[in-house]
Formats: sequence, C-alpha cells, structure tokens
Amino acid sequence: MDVTASSPAITCTTTVCLSETRLVCVEYPGFVKNVDKMLDSIGGEPGLSKTYADSSKRLELRYRPKDPYCHPVCGNRYSSNNLLLRVRRRRRKGSSEEPHVSMEILGVIETTYKFQGMADFQYLATNNEAGGSQVSLYDKIILHKPEKKEFFDQPVPLFLPPPIFSRLDSTVDYFYRPDVAHREGSLPSLLSNENLIGPNRARRPHNAIFVNFDDKSVPTEPLEAARLNWKKNSIHHSDIKAEEELTKLFEKRPVWSRNAIKANVDIHPEKLKLLLPYLAYYMLTGPWRSLWVRFGYDPRKYTEAKIYQVLDFRIRCGMKHGYGVNDMPVKAKRSAYHYSLPTTVNKAVPQPASLKEITQDGASSSGKLSSAKYMLKDSAYVFREGMLPPYRQMFYQLCDLDVEKIKNIIHKNDGKEEACDERDGWCLPRTADELRDIISSMIAQVVRAKRPALSTPKLKPVRAGRKVEESDEDEDDEDEEDYKASEVGSCVHRGRNGGGEE
Repeated sequence: MDVTASSPAITCTTTVCLSETRLVCVEYPGFVKNVDKMLDSIGGEPGLSKTYADSSKRLELRYRPKDPYCHPVCGNRYSSNNLLLRVRRRRRKGSSEEPHVSMEILGVIETTYKFQGMADFQYLATNNEAGGSQVSLYDKIILHKPEKKEFFDQPVPLFLPPPIFSRLDSTVDYFYRPDVAHREGSLPSLLSNENLIGPNRARRPHNAIFVNFDDKSVPTEPLEAARLNWKKNSIHHSDIKAEEELTKLFEKRPVWSRNAIKANVDIHPEKLKLLLPYLAYYMLTGPWRSLWVRFGYDPRKYTEAKIYQVLDFRIRCGMKHGYGVNDMPVKAKRSAYHYSLPTTVNKAVPQPASLKEITQDGASSSGKLSSAKYMLKDSAYVFREGMLPPYRQMFYQLCDLDVEKIKNIIHKNDGKEEACDERDGWCLPRTADELRDIISSMIAQVVRAKRPALSTPKLKPVRAGRKVEESDEDEDDEDEEDYKASEVGSCVHRGRNGGGEE
C-alpha cells in the first residue's frame, strides 16, 4: 500500500531596497595589488570619467602609464544590470555557533568595460650600442622640464615608431580568394601585369553613366541594368511617388545637384542611388561636374544652361580674412586635432536594412517605424544674404545663389556668349573667383555681426606696457565632396561614388 504524505509549501518573501547609486565596472585584466597604480593605468578617475562621457570611446589601459610610447589595451563598453554587493561573515572566536552573514547592496552597475582583445605590439625607446648593449633614449627624447638649445642640438638616434602597429585587436579570418578572371580589355585585365593591390574589387551595381566635358555626345536613355534595378526595388508606393516627383523636377530644371534633389524629394538615400541613374547621367568634369543631368540634355549646347553651372565654394579661415579658426561658427566635419586611433573607437554599429526593407510608411525588420523624413533643408543647396552655409565646403549651382549682386555678375554677358569653356562654361573668365570673393565677404559680415568682438583686433599686454595684435594660423581644413568614376573615359558605364555625389 502506497502512502503519500503532503506538506504545505513554505514561501518566503523578502523586500530589498536598491541603492540609487549608479556604478561603472571595469573588468581589469590583471591581479590588482595597488589600487592607485591600477587607476593610473586606465588614466585615473579623470580619464575614466572622460571615456565614460563618450559612449563611442573604448577604455584605454596602459601597463606603463609613464611611458608615452606604450600602446594601450582597449576595453569595450557594455550595458549591464548587475548589483555590487558587500557580504560580511562574522563569527565569534571560540564559538561553535553558525557565523552571521549580512549583505548590503552598494549600487547598480549599469556600464561594464571588458578587455577582450589582444594587446598591440610594444616598442621600447632604446638604442643598440656598438658593444651590443641597449641604452635607453627616454632622457634624450622626452622633455621633463624646459631645456636650452644645447639639449636639442645633441645627436640622438632616429626614433619614430608608429602610433599603433595593428589596426585590429581581435582575430580575423581573411578568407583568401583566388584572382578573378576578367574579360579581355577591361581595366583590371590591363593592370594584371602590374604590382597592384586590390584591383579585383567587385563593382557596385549602381549602373550610372558618367560623361566627361570633352565627350562628343551625351546619353539619351539609361542602361538596361539601371532600368531593371530600379523596377525591381521600387516595390512601395512611396518609391513610385518619388520617381514621379523627380521626373517633374528634371522637366522643370534639367540639371540638379544631389543635395538639391534631397531637399525637394523625400526618398531614402539608398533608393536615391538607384533612381538617379534611371533618370539622369552624371557629369565628371567641366562647369557641370558632380551634377546630374537629364538624359538627352547637353548643357554645352545651350547658353541658358549657364545658370546650372557649379560653384565650388570653401569658407576661408584665418585672421587675414577677419576672423580666426576658433571664431568660425561652421565647424569642420573632420579635424586632425581630434583624430582618434581606429582601435580606440567602438566598431559596433547597427546593420543597414536591405533595399526591400526600406519603406517610408511601414516598419523595417528591426521593428522600428521608419517614419523619419530624409529631406534636407534649403540651406544645403541655396545661399542667401545673411545666412551661413551648413558646411565649410559647398557645391552651389549658380541659379541657387539668391543674391542680387551675384545674379548681375552671372548675367553680365547674356546674349554675348561665344563658346563654352571647360573652366568657366558660358560665363566670363574668372567669374567663379569673383563670386567666391563676394560670398566670403558676406559670410565674414555675418560672423562679425554674431560676434561683435571680432570687429576690433584682439590685444594682449606684453612687456614695457606695449600691446601687440594676436595672430592666428590659417586652417586648411576642407571637406571635399567628389564623385569619382572607377573608369575615367568616354561615357563610362561602371563606377562607384567617392564621396558627396553619386
């Protein structure tokens, strides 16, 4: 006979109050014997706070923090939901009773840095002497205090190590592939006998037609591949609407810049890459370079195409132009003063959606609604009096320079155009230089108006009560926007973009 004994379940509930303290955890790759030295190796508390403030930065650990040539080990940043506990176990001496264990929650760890990569190669500042011994160069190449001229005149072995030896700190499978067999006469086959690296890169199928200024004719219709590529990927009604809007734009105006199109048509940039080769060809050189031109329209044959020419304008910086680099409100996209080594920046980025997942009214595979608008502001391609360009380098079309003085210069030779020049087009010689001077002076006026202190020279006191004017070096930081074909020739059919326009 089976007897089953049942007992009531015992349920215990405990309420624990979480601390509001938020902590950062560093999984240090080593045994910590001295906390101060450990903190020095990761930059101290100020260095750790600076890294924590920028989520794109990796935490740098230097095992020789006083050595400026020490290459760091970088730790990745992760979000976490851990608790930091303090557990105490108390037991009276000589007592046989069970020890008393107490627990306290000190805080919540929301961020964790983990060092999961390999250390970079290290190169010490030493020199091999004639006898085979190694002598340290640190006292000869590192300034510890202000030195006199004799310090810099002493002979020192050349020691110029690179900032990093390896761009990667994790193992990578290279997947070596055999050389691709190209058809006879193509560019890679012509270069096969040369000692070149990377000529086998696959072409990106944008199927755009590229035209040079000295080509005899212009295309009248797109490539069949461009037509099929657009029809295959225009699967949403918003794509059809964008095609109709862009067609009307080219009927109204035969030449457009990419930024001007993006300011007038709301379309995803990836879809625009497929739509433009279907409706227009791309000019590589001449006064309409980097612009998209309607099929069948040749701006070299019509004098009214003068207003569609491009003006490559770059903001001038320096005290000789009335304001310094730090006074310029339009900041550069890239600067050598804020360069970060590739190993110190997190590489984790969201994966791009495929073309079939890109819709403007639905949801993508990531589950997020893609209701964002892709249109740019008018300032991305139009210049008016009293405004500042959004970038330090702009590609304006002459018809988009909405300033009366500039318009008068452009139309100065209306009806008197003789020939279309590759540099000046249908305009008078040196017209572009004159327009750049006018725009630069207008921008300088806007900068001075926003910062009145710039209208007077900055003075600083020096010895004997004299005052000298501060000077500033010119900055040559230009953000170029270019569209380079992979093969430069007459109506090249295959190519890829190099920068701004494509």
